[in-house]
Amino acid sequence: MNTPLRRVSLAVMVLVLLLLGQATWIQVVKADEYRADPRNARVLLDEYSRQRGQISAGGEVLAQSVESPDPGDRLRYQRQYTDGPLYAPVTGYYSQIYGAGGMERAMDPVLNGSDDRLFVRRISDAITGRDPAGGNVVLSIDPRIQRAAYEAMARRGYQGSVVAIRPQTGEILAMVSTPSYDPNPLASHNGETQEEAWESLNEAEPPRLTNRALSETYPPGSTFKIVTTAAALEAGAISPQSPVTAAPRITLPDSTTQLENYDGKPCGPGATVPFATAFAKSCNGPFAQLAVQVGAERMRATASSLGFGNPGLTVPMPVQASELGDLADGASLAQSGIGQRDVRLTPLQNARIASTVANGGVPLTPNAIAQIQGQDLSTVDTTEPDRLARAFSQSTADTLTQLMIGSENNGSAEGKIPGVQIASKTGTAEWGGSPKTNPPHTWYDAFGPVPNPQIAVSVIVERGGNRGEEATGGSVAAPIGRAVIAAALGGNS
Repeated sequence: MNTPLRRVSLAVMVLVLLLLGQATWIQVVKADEYRADPRNARVLLDEYSRQRGQISAGGEVLAQSVESPDPGDRLRYQRQYTDGPLYAPVTGYYSQIYGAGGMERAMDPVLNGSDDRLFVRRISDAITGRDPAGGNVVLSIDPRIQRAAYEAMARRGYQGSVVAIRPQTGEILAMVSTPSYDPNPLASHNGETQEEAWESLNEAEPPRLTNRALSETYPPGSTFKIVTTAAALEAGAISPQSPVTAAPRITLPDSTTQLENYDGKPCGPGATVPFATAFAKSCNGPFAQLAVQVGAERMRATASSLGFGNPGLTVPMPVQASELGDLADGASLAQSGIGQRDVRLTPLQNARIASTVANGGVPLTPNAIAQIQGQDLSTVDTTEPDRLARAFSQSTADTLTQLMIGSENNGSAEGKIPGVQIASKTGTAEWGGSPKTNPPHTWYDAFGPVPNPQIAVSVIVERGGNRGEEATGGSVAAPIGRAVIAAALGGNS
């Protein structure tokens, strides 16, 4: 072969290799990126050409794909949400421009039919020629409880969240974040409608798209005293009758800072009161001193056993990790013992704490998925309770329950359920750069009925609700929580 032919052959081989390399790069290395690119019309048309699975709860369909009402629409199916604002924190949204959020995102492989658990169904569709369709997601949400929680928050105009859990299984029975939003405009096939809705939601104040139950962390205030008490009981450092300081204020260790009770009043007429009285009245001094007595190591261990510091928790939507913060000295440890300083947790985490007490000290992994179904509603997978290592003893749980009963019975009567004993702890948490003048966040953690708890609930109302600086957990958040428990027990909310 002469030199010119060799050069041509070599050039052709190089070109072939380049073509093979380019094809490999596009079809293997960059395939997922191109597939996920919102500008890829082919993927979009394919995705909207098959029926996406439905999301349901308690026999009610919350999200489904229906035939597009526009006969000229290139996209065959359109997502439709029932009672959009009521369930939006759970369902999320599904938009051709802005992607997906909530369960629409977390459970996308099931809903679009690509999940491995639906493999047999996909093969069957291919053989029989049926139109491919996604699987269905059945939530553990109880519509009656969800509605009671949402309406109790929305009709008062409160900004905050409610989370309810079944203590024995970890099933999430309600997850509310207010103010909420309607995901239907984001699912529109009209680009201008989607863009207007997205812009409006992102410019809204307070934010609408944020799921406060999972994505926001707050100072828990006095509700954290449950954790401090659990650590102290496990250490044998306290009992309900142990005498503790009744002083209206104490000096924090390693500092000259004064820590006073919420109302600046003493906890009792004498120098000391029984610890049960301090818990019922939520006096700050005894808990600050207890945290220091128990020590940072045991406080961290107790918080960790209850789920703090877990960055990988999903329900299956991702959950922001709750943190105890820096416990570098006695002052920071004392302030953390009353749920201030750097302690931050999600409403879901606070509901987990109440649920663990209700379940005798054994936490369960929270989850909002009850079942995965095929297109024909046949059960493909069922979520089983995931019991974790014991956080504290049954004895400690029993003592905490009695202390929380004392707190409930000592609190405001608004919304109390006749004939039903609830165990609870309220919280009034300072926050921000001007904690003494900002309206406080108010909390209510509870479970009931005692002695056979069917529901554990955590409520946060941000920025004092409608009572401003005078707000307390008992006056603002507690009536919401009691309405949710009443709904769970079949009563009126």
